[in-house]
Amino acid sequence: MSALILAVVAGAVIGLALGALGGGGSVLAVPALIYLLGFTPVAATTAGLVIVALTSGTALAAHARDGHVRWGMGLLFAAAGIGPAMLGSVLAGHLPAGALSAGFALVAAVAAIRMLRPGPEDGGVREVRPGRAAAAGAGLGTVTGVLGVGGGFLAVPALVGVLGLRMRAAVGTSLLVITVNSLAALGLRGGTVDHLDWAVVGPFAGAAILGAWDGRRLGAKVKGGTLRRIFAVALLAVAACMFADAVI
Repeated sequence: MSALILAVVAGAVIGLALGALGGGGSVLAVPALIYLLGFTPVAATTAGLVIVALTSGTALAAHARDGHVRWGMGLLFAAAGIGPAMLGSVLAGHLPAGALSAGFALVAAVAAIRMLRPGPEDGGVREVRPGRAAAAGAGLGTVTGVLGVGGGFLAVPALVGVLGLRMRAAVGTSLLVITVNSLAALGLRGGTVDHLDWAVVGPFAGAAILGAWDGRRLGAKVKGGTLRRIFAVALLAVAACMFADAVI
């Protein structure tokens, strides 16, 4: 199967997961780029940032039209993650490929476990502690910068638990945070971005964007719990394979 077809198929599947689950689907982009399309871990994390930024930015526009983005809170949360995202991006270029793969496997496993647990409840009115909000934003920025993932599976619970947003607003606002962090991380990867295989990355990102629209409709028809369990099991398998590959 040609690289172009693999890129389109992988992008569509990841887009469907993003659209249906509201977060966590992008964590499969990096493994797909490494194992299906032959990217190195560093190139895959950079390409993952491009795909995440484009897909999240497109989805953000749709959520903003529906009034589900809290711009002020989201920008403050994102601001705490910009510096760590940029530093993480620099760090990723100096880490061994095995360390990147092992770190990604760990994050994928955490994402899968979160999906198997009950989701966070809607937030209520509460006092926002600036220190906790800054720490959560910085942690998300670091994960985005180093591993090239959006971190929606981390951002949504943080926005609900720390800032007290309701779930629908948390999902929309997380897309703003993810987009800002991804663009910040890409800002320090200019040289790597220039050498990406755009004949593969472009169709991959385009298919993911289109798949996300279909995923929103799929999510409305199939029980969210069922989708999450299927995706979590697949993600655990990917994490196990990546960890084994990193240590052997």
